[in-house]
Amino acid sequence: MASPAASPPVPGPATTLVHAAADETLTGEAVALDVQPLGFFLRAVGCLIDMVVGIVLLVAGSLLLTALVAGGTIPDSAFRIGVIVLIVAVMVVVPTAVETLSRGRSLGRLAVGGRIVRVDGGATGFRQAFIRALVGVLELWFTLGGIAAVVGMFTPRAQRLGDLMAGTACERTRTRPLPAAAPGVPPGMEGWAAVADVSRLPDRLAARVAQFVRGADALEPAARARVAASLAQSVQPYVSPVPAVDPETLVRAAAAVRRDREYRALLLENERAASLTSTPEA
Repeated sequence: MASPAASPPVPGPATTLVHAAADETLTGEAVALDVQPLGFFLRAVGCLIDMVVGIVLLVAGSLLLTALVAGGTIPDSAFRIGVIVLIVAVMVVVPTAVETLSRGRSLGRLAVGGRIVRVDGGATGFRQAFIRALVGVLELWFTLGGIAAVVGMFTPRAQRLGDLMAGTACERTRTRPLPAAAPGVPPGMEGWAAVADVSRLPDRLAARVAQFVRGADALEPAARARVAASLAQSVQPYVSPVPAVDPETLVRAAAAVRRDREYRALLLENERAASLTSTPEA
């Protein structure tokens, strides 16, 4: 007797997979934020500045304690206690307080244009700052930054060991300048601009298009038409939908839509960076 044919599997509910690059900031709603992590070199420079400040505080505090002991203000037995308190304050208490009150900033990160944020893009709080400072005693002070450098070189966002344990990363706070002014969308293409997608347009090609649009009026008619046709041919694969217009109109429309998209993205990035200074930790 033939065995009954196996019934086809019942399809389950659709599952949406969200893929994020290792250096992307992914929020709790699975939205990838367009933010730039601070590079390894800039992070190292900022860390070096903070450590130099810490060393200055240690030396100044030690000189003060020595002067107090020499003047008889405090007994000799209190000197060692004062040194221990000073070390703990400079290595743990001060970094934690500064990072907590400034929402992820420090003197070194102010100099290089960085801010410590949670891996989901939110503002950090006392817990993250304390973990980073506590781990920093080992990876920064005891090893002179050796552990932090090794770990940072092999993590996508140049995270040090304290970042990995606290769930934080350093993002760039100095946004790019706004793109140069460009003419608006050509008349009659407002409807197309509302649904057009030019996000796949490569940066180099977008720069060539913007340069042509700015200087098109100064070109000879024949050269202008030739350059416009060449650019339109390069732009078409990255534009959806492709409008049925002449080459120069296509190029001008793509430049206008691209600039508007960049302008909105930069505004959102500036607003988000500003909100980190006032939004408490979730």
